[in-house]
Amino acid sequence: MASIIFHIDVNSAYLSWTAAEQLKKGAEVDLREIPAIIGGDQKSRHGVVLAKSPAAKRYGIRTGEPVANAFRKCPNLVMEPPDHRMYREKSRLLMEYLRTFTKEIEQVSVDECYMDFTGIARRYHSPVDGAFEIKDGIREKFGFTVNIGISTNKLLAKMASDFEKPDRVHTLFPEEIRKKMWPLPVGELYMAGHSSVEVLKKLEINTIGDLAQADPKLIMLHLKSHGRMLWEFANGIGGDTVQARPEEAKGIGNSTTLSEDAVTEEEAYPVFAELSRSVGNRLKKAGKKAGMVSMEIKYHDFRTVSHQTQLEKASNDPGILYETACSLFREAWSGEPVRLLGIRTSKLSDEAEPEQLSIFDIRIPEEPDEKHKKLSKALHELNLRYGDGAVVKASAMKRPDRAADREKNRKKNLGMGDQKIEREKL
Repeated sequence: MASIIFHIDVNSAYLSWTAAEQLKKGAEVDLREIPAIIGGDQKSRHGVVLAKSPAAKRYGIRTGEPVANAFRKCPNLVMEPPDHRMYREKSRLLMEYLRTFTKEIEQVSVDECYMDFTGIARRYHSPVDGAFEIKDGIREKFGFTVNIGISTNKLLAKMASDFEKPDRVHTLFPEEIRKKMWPLPVGELYMAGHSSVEVLKKLEINTIGDLAQADPKLIMLHLKSHGRMLWEFANGIGGDTVQARPEEAKGIGNSTTLSEDAVTEEEAYPVFAELSRSVGNRLKKAGKKAGMVSMEIKYHDFRTVSHQTQLEKASNDPGILYETACSLFREAWSGEPVRLLGIRTSKLSDEAEPEQLSIFDIRIPEEPDEKHKKLSKALHELNLRYGDGAVVKASAMKRPDRAADREKNRKKNLGMGDQKIEREKL
């Protein structure tokens, strides 16, 4: 029997949860029925739109754009601040409810999860009937809505849940791919980030169907292993294993929440440089080398994406970790503001373990030359002696505090203005 996988996604979670909470407390207006957004207030971080109502979407308001832009598009827009403590509680209650149907739940973010429906399918006339019972039960019990996508694997279930919203059930079984998925723009394919889409468009690949029917070797020539993965996704190839319990961690990694959302590639690179140095030093201290590198992105709205690749040669060199992480970031990044970045290594082996090399070995990125090996060793020894972070490469230095600099300059300019006034009095 083929697996039956559900992808359950809360519709505009932050706004829906805020609206449901307000209505419970006696509010007369439902935020979901007017132009409304959830966003940081103007004094916090970037003040970006975290969630929007359908009415706000009709004004062209997009998740991730500055709040100021949203108000220019719709002056009568209603904005509420985020309440992450309340969101976590709503998420917890939702997952508890879903586990009354089956324990086979894999939560992937605060507002979405996969459910392996296979084991309980016999209780229902069809998977669609089961999905409607779950969906309608959530609306009646909690006052917010979800979309449920149904298929035989996680990829297709997730693609299905992104079809028409809100409060819908959609199927995307393998036999429905050509009709329902292939006509969609290639940018709507899961894991097709902005940079990958631009490359595909240059190859005149504009729809998911174009990608599915393209030569995978051509795609890999331009996008390497990520291209192969996208080609497989376009053809509906994906895993069907729902990880109900997290796998035991068998690697070394590090991540950091950014003081300001990163909105360009250039802002991400120094963060990866610092993370690579930290992870590389920890690998060396443990006497390990990594055969696999994974890069993690958490967006401004707390959606998380990870992307990994196998190294041609196991390594603990920070330079190789950095180049690999940056390459993975370029392939996976959607172009939206980034709140957190991380690097994790796995498939660890002992540093002293002998290596089998051939004349055909290709190293991407290349192994550092002798000069750079000595420099890397010296940096490592200095950090061990004087403390982690005592000596770093310039590229790994933290970005300056822009807000502090702006305030300093503002005060300086005010001071100059006061001097000018005094001179005019004289």
